[in-house]
Amino acid sequence: MREWVDVRWERLDERFEPIGGDRRLERIFAGGRWLEGPAYSPAWRCLLFSDIPNDRTLRWDETTGVVGTFAQPAAHANGRTIDRQGRVVTCEHGGRRVTRTEYDGTTTVLADSWQGKRFNSPNDVVERADGTVWFTDPSYGIETDYEGDRAESELGGCYVFRIDPDGAVEVVADDFVRPNGLAFSADESQLYIVDTRARHIRRFGVSGEGGLTGGEVFADAGESAYDGVRLDEAGRLWVAAEDGIHCFDPDGTLLGKLLLPEIASNLSFGGAKGNILFVTATWALYVLRLNVCGARYPT
Repeated sequence: MREWVDVRWERLDERFEPIGGDRRLERIFAGGRWLEGPAYSPAWRCLLFSDIPNDRTLRWDETTGVVGTFAQPAAHANGRTIDRQGRVVTCEHGGRRVTRTEYDGTTTVLADSWQGKRFNSPNDVVERADGTVWFTDPSYGIETDYEGDRAESELGGCYVFRIDPDGAVEVVADDFVRPNGLAFSADESQLYIVDTRARHIRRFGVSGEGGLTGGEVFADAGESAYDGVRLDEAGRLWVAAEDGIHCFDPDGTLLGKLLLPEIASNLSFGGAKGNILFVTATWALYVLRLNVCGARYPT
């Protein structure tokens, strides 16, 4: 299914004026229940994304334009990223773990617990240049049977974790209500983390030892709520929101919005030049070619 809808931009700051691209937004898939976790693979020339309630991972082929099933069942997979070696790192609600798909298709479990307690339901994940893997662990996947399997939390809270290359797992933030999307700045000196239930984005400094400092509120969602987040080459934040995609300047100013017909859940930059914006929005996947590119590692 491919259909076009007019692009609706809401420009709130003059710095947003030069940003643009296609005059129409392409809906290349419809029929999911709650789509999430888009990640573009340059090697495969495809986009992987999750349909969490239907327990499947879908694959859009850039060369053919066809969307097919990549995996089903898929452990109610949610967010994912492509690491710097081209492997797929995935957050699993059903498995309550973070896994990596190797080149031969086998699965490596990166982490499934902390101090002997199972995670809630890993949600979104990013990789740092030092090989550490950072992920959020809200409880959405264990609160009901809709996005996973109902269960009691063993942790008693919703934390942000770091997995070191040797497999050690550390809590890097423990004062979130429902941590969700996260993204590093280009120089990896800062980490942006969405707290969906608290309706804001926080910005942390990243120390040389891999700890976090600060944590001030970077942007408030007001009556909306934020989900996934990615950065472009200029350091602007593109954030999934209830009315579409919000774009923020690094100084925290809301520059403008890309308004969508459905609630946006997540986004990813991809394509050969990194200037294709993929957006998962409730039941549909949208594509828009922009005149700006995503950050070099848009995880």
